[in-house]
Amino acid sequence: MKKLVLLLCIGLWINTQAQEPIKELTVYTAKRIITMENALPDATAVAVADGKIVAVGTLETLKAWTDNIKVTYDKTFENKIIMPGFIDTHVHPSLPAILTQFDFIAPEAWQLPTGNFPAALTHEEYVTQLQTKANAFFKKEKDKNIPYITWGYHQLWHGDVYRDKLDELFPKKPVLLWHRSFHEVVLNTAALKLLDMKESDVAGDIHIKYDKGLFSELGAKKIFTHEKLKFMFSPERYGAGMDNFVKMLHMAGVTSAMDMGVGIFGNPDEEIGLIHKSMDRDDVATRIVLTPIITYFMVAGIDQDTAYKKIQEWTKASTPNVSFDDHFKLMLDGAIYSGLSQFNYPGYIDGHIGAWLAPTETTYDWAEYFWNKGFQLHFHTNGDMSTDVLIDHISRMQKQHPRTDHRTALEHFAYATESQLKHLAALDAQISANPYYQFMLADIYAEKWLGEDRARNMVPLGNAKKYGLNIGFHSDCPMAPLSPLTSVWTAVNRETINGNANYESQKLSVYDALRAITIDAAYIMRKEHEIGSIVAGKKADFVILEEDPLKVNPTKLKDIEIWGTVFQGKVFPIDKP
Repeated sequence: MKKLVLLLCIGLWINTQAQEPIKELTVYTAKRIITMENALPDATAVAVADGKIVAVGTLETLKAWTDNIKVTYDKTFENKIIMPGFIDTHVHPSLPAILTQFDFIAPEAWQLPTGNFPAALTHEEYVTQLQTKANAFFKKEKDKNIPYITWGYHQLWHGDVYRDKLDELFPKKPVLLWHRSFHEVVLNTAALKLLDMKESDVAGDIHIKYDKGLFSELGAKKIFTHEKLKFMFSPERYGAGMDNFVKMLHMAGVTSAMDMGVGIFGNPDEEIGLIHKSMDRDDVATRIVLTPIITYFMVAGIDQDTAYKKIQEWTKASTPNVSFDDHFKLMLDGAIYSGLSQFNYPGYIDGHIGAWLAPTETTYDWAEYFWNKGFQLHFHTNGDMSTDVLIDHISRMQKQHPRTDHRTALEHFAYATESQLKHLAALDAQISANPYYQFMLADIYAEKWLGEDRARNMVPLGNAKKYGLNIGFHSDCPMAPLSPLTSVWTAVNRETINGNANYESQKLSVYDALRAITIDAAYIMRKEHEIGSIVAGKKADFVILEEDPLKVNPTKLKDIEIWGTVFQGKVFPIDKP
């Protein structure tokens, strides 16, 4: 009798959990649907209801549904390609929100919602563009407390444009060059005076070379969080910049993204509020997961227990489009664009050394704390010396508190050896890579800093794939264009900005590279059960392409036109100019 009662109770519980019947379907047809699912890799029709995928296949195989439910057939995409909505596993919303307020003068050309900016590949080209754009700015800007700011300077292309050169070009007007790495800024004397930044104020700071006007890493943070530069964060300017970021996501076909460092500008509460304001809207076709970063808490003097409580507060305010999900970002070595990454012997050709962004044992203490709290950890890691530290940290954390499915991610992946990748695979780590590095930096690193053998092996995705590491791609925009198809193009072709070949053994196939912006990227976010492929039960997030990435010439992958997206079943075309 007791068994009968128990069975009846189980049956009642199952009945109360039954799905509400689907009353209406929308069926999208396409020339091809690339599902990124092994069981059914190709389809031509997908049925959607309530923002989710109901079924995928052909019109014939969908009849079990369509013969019994009211259906709207949408043929908008019948001559197009449908893929899962693209995913970028490492962005910083505030970087485009701030930097798109200013001119870009960089070694490569940029196309942004704010305009098109031509490349400056030499010292002469850079100085010419700088003078032209800065002088135009000063003629227009009436507030003498607003300096001219531009992003994209890099000494390996643009030569010496440090304080003395800037003083020569602009003896009285304040000018600030934001380095291509984002991790450095260069100021002329007028800008230093504007910020009331005296040499005595920064004496002994290893991240500042005052005579050159060069502020790096934590030294740079003293500049971009300065009271007199707070105009960048005014609701009007920052809001417009955040709208630019949202447009960039949509133009790139990105329906899900992961922030990797909320609070980098020193005021996470304000930053989070502005992100919510820009993204918690019905006309926004993407969602983002925010990640707290060690740097904010360390600079603010906040201990680990207080940091954890603060993160829980932020998490409670999560919305469908903007959320926290128990991720935590750690920082190891310096930026690859700045030449501040940490490399093992023989190091850099010119003998300079990289930088640790915090003492490695301090980083370990924070990592262990959040590891033990069950967080997924993301380590900013560039050079092979830094990779050694990451391997050490994961090994020690596993020994003191074993975890399965921890999914610790190496973020950036500029350079690692084959033996290190084998070790990382054994530790169940994964790779969130920026394949644009080898396109942009391999030539200059080969000549100036690492030599041919190591430089041509930058971002060794082939070895990572060989040892079974899960790989996702990111832009870290503006470290690379916010364009997953550009990431795929760089990983598949492995050519540099100058057309030179990097090691072919590190190429990925087109299909594997597409996985890195769809299903494997979803795995990095711990969202593979919700997004990343087109299969019944997942969110109806699609990107609509004009050409088939599995059939076009691989050299044309980045040029595939994106028609728009479908976000949770709602169609969002891209506005054409």
